[in-house]
Amino acid sequence: MTNFFAKNLKYLRKVKGLTQGDFALKIGINRPKVGSYEEGRAEPNLETLQNISHFFKVKIDDLLEKELSNTKRKTSKDIEGNDLRILPIVVNDSQEEKISLVPIKAAAGYLNGYSDPEYVEQLPNFNLPFSQLTQGTHRAFQIKGDSMLPIASESYILGEYLENWNWIKDGGCYIIISKEDGVVYKRVKNCLAENQELELHSDNTSYDAFSIHADQIVEVWRALGYISFELPEKENELLSVNQLSSVVMQLKNEVEQLKNK
Repeated sequence: MTNFFAKNLKYLRKVKGLTQGDFALKIGINRPKVGSYEEGRAEPNLETLQNISHFFKVKIDDLLEKELSNTKRKTSKDIEGNDLRILPIVVNDSQEEKISLVPIKAAAGYLNGYSDPEYVEQLPNFNLPFSQLTQGTHRAFQIKGDSMLPIASESYILGEYLENWNWIKDGGCYIIISKEDGVVYKRVKNCLAENQELELHSDNTSYDAFSIHADQIVEVWRALGYISFELPEKENELLSVNQLSSVVMQLKNEVEQLKNK
């Protein structure tokens, strides 16, 4: 087992404000074992390792392979995932990750609680038996508004956590969690290499594109698909929702122009 485990166990225990004895009681082992793990004199068995992983809501791979206490600051925003970004997750009894759901009513709170294991654990969570969701960490976000039509407002976007933001592909759709705008779902142009910004574009052409600096971004999720309970109308019988939205937006602009005259 790597030397990282001993350091990580001691670090995470102290972050929780627990003594070795308190922690030992919570995961069902004796206090001397905790001391031996933290000093690198002994290694936990698989069951104990799984219990530790579940207690701290940290992946086993991260416990073993990352130095979680390394919070060294850089002069520019870390976009490659090298700095510490512990992602809280929810797992079942078999240590399989579950998909947490962020509904519209929880979007504002998510901006404050996205890094809090207790907050994430309280979100609705579920599993889906799809092969596209067997790798990586996934979360579902409910969106609001018509900026990404034809995907309807109140649809649920399934996203895969993106640790390295250099992997963002131009023209791809992503859920961006930002300090200023909260949860947004947009089509993205990656400008991080040039000026540490992302350009966010709406599929509804009535909305203008805008840029967001990397310093404002806290999480990026690559959109994999969506679930919607609003079935499409037949376009040959009436205007499409996108067309209708464009007409309404144009009328609003014309009214504003008349008011300003």
